[in-house]
Amino acid sequence: MMNAPLSAVGQKPERGDKQRLRLWIRLLRTTRIVEGELRERLKREFDTTLPRFDVMSALYRRPEGMLMSDLSRFLLVSNGNVTGIVDRLVSDGFVMRTKKEGDKRTSVVRLTPAGVALFEKMAAAHERWITELLGSIETAEVHRLSEMLRAFRSNWEIDH
Repeated sequence: MMNAPLSAVGQKPERGDKQRLRLWIRLLRTTRIVEGELRERLKREFDTTLPRFDVMSALYRRPEGMLMSDLSRFLLVSNGNVTGIVDRLVSDGFVMRTKKEGDKRTSVVRLTPAGVALFEKMAAAHERWITELLGSIETAEVHRLSEMLRAFRSNWEIDH
């Protein structure tokens, strides 16, 4: 029989630590399954990718536009990743770039009217898909889980 691994201070993990590890694995597995299904549906129904959807979603929330650096920070990805996606969205006519007033080197990106229309269709489908995929979870449980994750995030952000 193997001994339990030692913690950072040289003690065996508590029973709750194993449960937390299992929780993490379940959260990760669930996220990957749902994300994989969303990727497939976006590709099949809209011939697009999840990263393109995410960029359009961020821009939809900010109709006045966003600086590329703000967009990459918001999405937690590199400027290079966002630039490639935005370039393709611009060439497809869904996003436009304009120069920031007073700074000719800085671009503001925003959705075009065609981009807004496409995103609204994708967002409605996305909401239906999430409802379908998570529909077995009762509303009260959804609120409870959301509050728990919000509290975790707040605690984690303070500590780190």
